Amino acid sequence: MTTDTEKAALFKEVEERLTAQGFKIDKQDQERPWGGFFVINEDQAQQFADTYFDGLSVDSLRISGKLSPKILIVAPEKRLSWQYHHRRAEIWKAVQGTVGVVTSDTDEEGETKVLKPGDLITLKQGERHRLVGLKEWGVLAEIWQHTDGENPSNEDDIVRVQDDFGR
Repeated sequence: MTTDTEKAALFKEVEERLTAQGFKIDKQDQERPWGGFFVINEDQAQQFADTYFDGLSVDSLRISGKLSPKILIVAPEKRLSWQYHHRRAEIWKAVQGTVGVVTSDTDEEGETKVLKPGDLITLKQGERHRLVGLKEWGVLAEIWQHTDGENPSNEDDIVRVQDDFGR
């Protein structure tokens, strides 16, 4: 199977799983050079946390009152940019496949930690981080914890320190 065929099949599988779990997909992007993502309706944040984060209370996660649940899909041997955010913290949980995560409080990249399905990592606002595809496709559940309720984080709230794709 080609990588494009694998990617299309995995996106279809994840979309079907999310729909079967009762989630409303607000947005989906399969065009990222590293893979892509699904954005889940924010009203379903608690259901998302119940499903993917072992019932973690969204009330305990709220910083400014707004949360954004997502599913990330990362391709084998691809890396998201080395980045950080001014208006959000994040929680990631590996759902399918094994992925790498690099974190640091400075612009210097730390060691790659391996996350297996079920493993969770919390990223603080401003913490540098990078998701890394290893040998297989990886699927992660992610919750954005918006730190500014008046100006919620979005895709523009990405400060790229380094990027393999020249963005």
